[in-house]
Amino acid sequence: MNQSLSDALNEQMNFEFYSAHVYLAIAGYCSGESLDGFANFFIVQAEEERFHAMKMYKFLNDRGKRVTLTGFDAPNNDYSSVLQAFEHAFQHEQIVTKRIYHLSDLAMNDREHATIQFLKWFIDEQVEEEAMFDNLINKLKRIDQDSNAFFMLEAELAQRVFTPPTTTR
Repeated sequence: MNQSLSDALNEQMNFEFYSAHVYLAIAGYCSGESLDGFANFFIVQAEEERFHAMKMYKFLNDRGKRVTLTGFDAPNNDYSSVLQAFEHAFQHEQIVTKRIYHLSDLAMNDREHATIQFLKWFIDEQVEEEAMFDNLINKLKRIDQDSNAFFMLEAELAQRVFTPPTTTR
């Protein structure tokens, strides 16, 4: 693996850690609004993002490349509604998807087959992430002012847990 691809993977690893902060900030907003089910959803999402970052960390180490951690800007901590928070999260996931596609393009250009195979998991994951957020946004829009439905969705999301995949790659 050449240095530019290694640097790009390091950058994405750091962006995955940043993503965890984005979701923790949204969880903080939800907790502040006494919406603990929604907060749980985003706490679990943060755990998932840290898992993604650590997959990249391990991959870089396995390939004999140096892992470099960086800082990042503070995420948004304020939203006007849960719907706005989910829309922000969906937009964030779309950015992640573009970044993963860019990494995949770099790996394909370098004919870096191990990295191409490694990134396939992330591409599949991004399809799931975007679909999940799109689905939840549509539900929130349909719910609108129906408080019973809103709290039923919150109760559903309170049950979400993070279970790491059984395969390491």
